[in-house]
Amino acid sequence: KRLYGESTLCDCVVHADLRLFLETNLPIGGKKAAMLGVGDAKIGGALQEELGLSIQTGVRLHFHSLIKGLAASKAQLGLGHSYSRAKVKFNVNRSDNMIIQSIALLDQLDKDINTFSMRVREWYGYHFPELIKIVIDNSTYCKMAQLICNRKELSEESLESLEEVVMDSAKARAVLEASRSSMGMDISPMDLINIERFSNRVVSLASYRLELQEYLRSKISQVVGAYLISHAGSLTNLAKYPASTVQILGAEKALFRALKTRGNTPKYGLIFHSTFIGCAAAKNKGRISRYLANKCTIASRIDTFSEVPTCVFGDKLCDQVEERLSFYETGEAPLKNLDVMKREVAAEIKIRLEKGEKKRRKREKKLAALSTGEVCIGLALSGYCPDTESMFRFDPSTWFSLCMTC
Repeated sequence: KRLYGESTLCDCVVHADLRLFLETNLPIGGKKAAMLGVGDAKIGGALQEELGLSIQTGVRLHFHSLIKGLAASKAQLGLGHSYSRAKVKFNVNRSDNMIIQSIALLDQLDKDINTFSMRVREWYGYHFPELIKIVIDNSTYCKMAQLICNRKELSEESLESLEEVVMDSAKARAVLEASRSSMGMDISPMDLINIERFSNRVVSLASYRLELQEYLRSKISQVVGAYLISHAGSLTNLAKYPASTVQILGAEKALFRALKTRGNTPKYGLIFHSTFIGCAAAKNKGRISRYLANKCTIASRIDTFSEVPTCVFGDKLCDQVEERLSFYETGEAPLKNLDVMKREVAAEIKIRLEKGEKKRRKREKKLAALSTGEVCIGLALSGYCPDTESMFRFDPSTWFSLCMTC
């Protein structure tokens, strides 16, 4: 009850118990109007609006001097912990937080892997500088540095292992030829061990990045959706945005610069990373970005405010974007959004009704089985045998076997 009262107070709602307490203990109708001291200005405004009292704020600062002999530190601490636990437990954005943290970690890993790979290139380049031009990819370069280590030890036998890493026989042959005529300096074995260890760390980070990307795709199919949720702060905040805001989300600097210089405003922000905009022609990128932002807004509102999560509407919205792309290319008119949504809502309702019917039949079977078992147990306790239609002497072992059969 105290936790519920604390929650209503934090939401600036005057609870019925609080109203009754104040009306009972405050003098009403005297010559002097009663003054109530509160510790929070927002709840003070709510009380003043509800009860019409004179409110004095700043009580929290002088609480111990006004109310003496009240050791409420432990009670306050316990109530505070309960309130925080309840807020965390019933946080509507707890599933969004996983997506936000994952996309932030993915960006940080991209920066770190790029920095570490450049460090490996510079470090190992003293020993084998020709490898930098042959192997362009950072992750592959680190794997090659880990595999080759000392270039003087490369031979024809190493050609197969080099092909497994670079996935190209011509490049593997070029690496082998370059190692024989390399201009790099000799490095001590201890330095080569340190380079190998560092390369191993970079390779493990790159593999972990791929695993994290797969985990993020299992949470949300498109990475651009994760960027939008992260930039908005939560899925609820994204659902509150209009489609025009979602379209230019992430391009705030360009927008305000265009407003200041009276130039052209940006057509897209983070949504530009979507594959739909990449597939569109240059003249249609602005149109498809506006259409895609509209569908993203509808999908985010469905995900936020629907009681039962479903991906049916999201799939159909995705199909609508593809139809719009084909409309820009071929001129074939796509279906209207209202017709598509009506058809999908009817199909979803039909599926849910079928599931409800299956659950009802299953429940009826269970009730029938339970009632049959109760009848058998009642007959056994009364001593009636249904097969011979006669009474028999009650035997506990027979009753137990009958119960196990039922």
